[in-house]
Amino acid sequence: MTASSNAEIAALAERLLDHSLPKAEWTHAAHLTATLRLIRTRNAGLERDLPNIIRTYNVAVGGVNDDQSGYHETITQAYLAAIRAFAAALPPGLDDAEAARQLLETPLGDKDWPLTHWSRERLFTPEARLGWVDPDLKPLDHPPAR
Repeated sequence: MTASSNAEIAALAERLLDHSLPKAEWTHAAHLTATLRLIRTRNAGLERDLPNIIRTYNVAVGGVNDDQSGYHETITQAYLAAIRAFAAALPPGLDDAEAARQLLETPLGDKDWPLTHWSRERLFTPEARLGWVDPDLKPLDHPPAR
């Protein structure tokens, strides 16, 4: 499911936060859309808070967070920095639905976007899952603050 209205996007983010979002609806598009909404509504502290939001959601829907599955620090922080830069460039007054539509049309909308910066061998290591690992193929246009 891709949220297409402002109300659906607000509900998507709330269902992530309260852990009522069905796991099947936690798609790549939902990750990006919810992150964009959180940046636009709860901007401060997301680099600190989003990891725990995702980890607790994963556990609530029966998943685990370890060095092989679940939460991935490098991917989360890279997308968060890129989506933050995208959101900062949006024209004032643009609603969530249009902002999300535009975001999903960028290279970030492709779930393989991280692989333009990291080799698969580096990105899917336990080290990259558990902590930040710098790209080995191409620097990020908007690296996370470290």
